[in-house]
Amino acid sequence: MADLSSSPFPASSSIPASSSFPASYRWRAATVADARAVHELVATCERELLGRPETEPDRIAADLGLPGLDPAVDTLLVYDATGRLVGRAWVHGGRRSAVDVHPDHHGRGLGGALLDWAEARARQAGSERLSQTVWDSDRAAVELLRSHGYEPFVTQWQLEIRMPAEPVVPAPPPGITLRCFRPGDERAAYQLTEDAFDEWQKRRKPYEEWARHTVELDTFAPALSPLAFAGDQLVGAVLSLNVPDTDEGYVERVAVRKDHRNQGIARMLLQASFRAFYRQGRRTCTLWTHSETGALSLYQRVGMTVRSSSAVYGKALGSE
Repeated sequence: MADLSSSPFPASSSIPASSSFPASYRWRAATVADARAVHELVATCERELLGRPETEPDRIAADLGLPGLDPAVDTLLVYDATGRLVGRAWVHGGRRSAVDVHPDHHGRGLGGALLDWAEARARQAGSERLSQTVWDSDRAAVELLRSHGYEPFVTQWQLEIRMPAEPVVPAPPPGITLRCFRPGDERAAYQLTEDAFDEWQKRRKPYEEWARHTVELDTFAPALSPLAFAGDQLVGAVLSLNVPDTDEGYVERVAVRKDHRNQGIARMLLQASFRAFYRQGRRTCTLWTHSETGALSLYQRVGMTVRSSSAVYGKALGSE
């Protein structure tokens, strides 16, 4: 391990003694003020791999402010000898992790060291299992995870729809009304989406965590987020993001209450969101889904196609 005794980057108590970072690097825990620099790193990695950045800046800020995440012990930033941020990792709740390494620093053992740190931190938090999501096209990351004993257990797809003409919104089913999201809808939308996701997700999110990644994002777009009601009861929702500096629209959540499915509500809501984006000048919309939701065929039926894919890898953690 590098000697930090005279470094401006103080050793964090979250760094296990067994870490083996190359000697030329320095590290410290992240703070919320680092969100912009972390986003630049993540965007650089995505641009190198995908040809475009996919992660929005406010998503990084939301991650750093997640309830249950203590940046002082759950995050790590790595800098090269020039002071440039070249690597980062975080662990949330001892269960989920993320690792990114600047493309110029691949092949130097940094990714493996960050992964070792993430596993050690998860053990410290009392977790028995750790997961991480990587793009299928990132062969180096896939090989690194597999070499550390990780196995894929969920497939995720990024879907897109191109809109050469304005989408047509189907008429609502009998008894269903449609309107855009309004202030005061937050709790009902949370209840609806978490109830829907309870069928496959391992853990129900508390409201504060859910909100940080949806309605509290700077990019959350109420006018682009249609809701479906049966009387005064919310039975369907599409929550959308209006991301700046892109010509694409993004759908963050899609949910329909179980007793109102198979009536065309999801299709109606999606088409309404697509049309709203189209009227703003967006000609492509994207969203993510994964293998446990069973929703891939729904999106394909409305004309969406797979743009890219990733997988969630997991590993049972034993003692060090």
